[in-house]
Amino acid sequence: MTTEVPDAATGRIIGADVGGTFTDLVAWDGVEVATAKVPTSDDQGEAVIAGASELADSVDAFLHGTTAATNALLERTGAKTLLITSPGFKDVIEIGRQDRPSLYDPFADRAEPLVDRVSRFTDGDQIEPGDSEAVAVSLLYSFEDAKRERAIRTQVKKVAPSLAVSLSSEVAPEFREFERTSTTVINAYLQPVVSSYLGGLQDKVVAAGLAPRVSVMRSSGGLISTERAAELPAAILLSGPAGGSVAAASLARSFGRDRVVSFDMGGTSTDVCRIDDGRPEISYERAVAGYPCRMPSTAIHTVGAGGGSIGWLDAGGSLRVGPRSAGADPGPACYGKGGLEATVTDANVVLGRIAPAAELGGRLAIDHELAQSSLAGLGEQMGLNPEQTAAGMVRVVEEVMAGAVRSVSVEQGVDPRGAWLVAFGGAGGLHATSLARALDMSGVVVPAHAGVFSALGLLLSPPRVDEARSVLLRSGEGAEEVEVPVGKARGVRPWSQRGPDAALDAEVSAVAMEARHRLPGAAVTTMVDVRYLGQSHELTVRYAPGEGWDRLAERFHAAHLELNGFHREGDPLEAVTVRATATGTPWFTFEDLPPWIPAGDDRVGTRVVFTGRDKVQATVWRRQGLAPGAEVVGPAVIEEREATTWLAAGERAVVHPTGALEIEW
Repeated sequence: MTTEVPDAATGRIIGADVGGTFTDLVAWDGVEVATAKVPTSDDQGEAVIAGASELADSVDAFLHGTTAATNALLERTGAKTLLITSPGFKDVIEIGRQDRPSLYDPFADRAEPLVDRVSRFTDGDQIEPGDSEAVAVSLLYSFEDAKRERAIRTQVKKVAPSLAVSLSSEVAPEFREFERTSTTVINAYLQPVVSSYLGGLQDKVVAAGLAPRVSVMRSSGGLISTERAAELPAAILLSGPAGGSVAAASLARSFGRDRVVSFDMGGTSTDVCRIDDGRPEISYERAVAGYPCRMPSTAIHTVGAGGGSIGWLDAGGSLRVGPRSAGADPGPACYGKGGLEATVTDANVVLGRIAPAAELGGRLAIDHELAQSSLAGLGEQMGLNPEQTAAGMVRVVEEVMAGAVRSVSVEQGVDPRGAWLVAFGGAGGLHATSLARALDMSGVVVPAHAGVFSALGLLLSPPRVDEARSVLLRSGEGAEEVEVPVGKARGVRPWSQRGPDAALDAEVSAVAMEARHRLPGAAVTTMVDVRYLGQSHELTVRYAPGEGWDRLAERFHAAHLELNGFHREGDPLEAVTVRATATGTPWFTFEDLPPWIPAGDDRVGTRVVFTGRDKVQATVWRRQGLAPGAEVVGPAVIEEREATTWLAAGERAVVHPTGALEIEW
């Protein structure tokens, strides 16, 4: 199997993060940071190469966050795929869990299976590949014994050597047939498309002399090689937004903030993620476009609320915003590229938060009159003037985003009060304080380079390997003598132990050894999915070999109490899956950033801004000119090339030595 480990690099580095509207790039040459923001092209690679070429002739490491896998799944443009499974289980991807996507909406349908029924086969059937491009193999209990799946792959390759084959025992070796099969099908469905994109991008990068290879961000917030990402595209479904959560976590550690929520508002969507103790929350299963995917990912909640989100009226005449977006082309009306519908960016222009003659990213000129016209058209349907309509759009979209923050905090048993909101993305600073105040959060941090912060997160991300194995152990069982770990072929001498914790330690040690084998010299952390006997859902808690069932139970009870409001001490537990994560050293750390050095004037002047209730005279500041320790009191607008920050009356921003804005009220 292809290695998951990108080669270590020092010196010059570029991170390129592709969004729905803009592609953001950050370069580091060992001394200073350079940034660029270019419109995302239909072929993502074209924008990546164009932006990177502006920043450097060549680098030692090229890091990439991509939406290629996500887009292929959302747009259903993946490969024609076959499914081979055990007799009686070929309809499992259609039957699912027999639940409904929306309990109270009779018109909401589940996503259509990625493999139609005539393309599903059982082990032993005569298979005719036809025009298929990929095969998913998911047999019952293959997470315990993968021999038969491997034999099927050999047989398929003899008949059709060019077919991409995904085995559940390699993609998601965990129990639960539906989720494991769904993940394997997703992987097979995406493999030809993602392999073609990443291979083409790497060829372009090498041909342009930019770098010898490309490393890709995986959903869990670490880097893998392009080759491994092409084999395991299900692992990079959330490659794009993962960089932002990594950067926010690094910032939180640097600032000594142990409770933050990252808030990334771009042109198409908003991504939020809870970060505790300097680590993004990790989810081990989530649905993407309605399809369950059992791959570790930063627990990002995404809503269709970005700068390009379009305002519209529903059947009842109520104002709605998103999820449909104007994207980069034609984009918001104010871009002057043919867009006519009012967007959130147009609303901010009309309100005066964005300068009437601003140049977004230093290259895209704003047309205030076109923004005004788009808002007037929408407002006419409601009997409102453009400013009132713009204020209404902002209020609606901010409530959508507040709901996203609640989903990663309140709905998971975590009180957002006392936490800080780390706001970034091109539009994050325009709406952050309103959200934080509505949720009674402590304050807002708008980092330096906020408009390209997710791309900066690529440079802060370490090489990473995630391993998992389902085990199904009960507390108190497994007292016989076992060997810990197994794997003589890798030069590891097994040792024996006896006692109630031996079986658990054996399984945890084995999966840790596999992760360590894939990433030699890395730090390895281990976790266990635990539940009360009889439960159908688990919680993932930390566990290191030797700690024993008692320590594992203590952590599980505490986590269960926090999330569900109760726990049952004394009840027997089940450990159902053991996990290991190996992380290497990132190419770049937040402490490597040079001190913030102001340049040029700080004060621009004043501008009239409509707040929704009245018009105020706001001071306008140039962020690059603000020195550490400088204080800006609202109402105020703080402008930079790739982002804008809005401070309402009563809000106060202080410039941190890193250049970040710490905002309180």
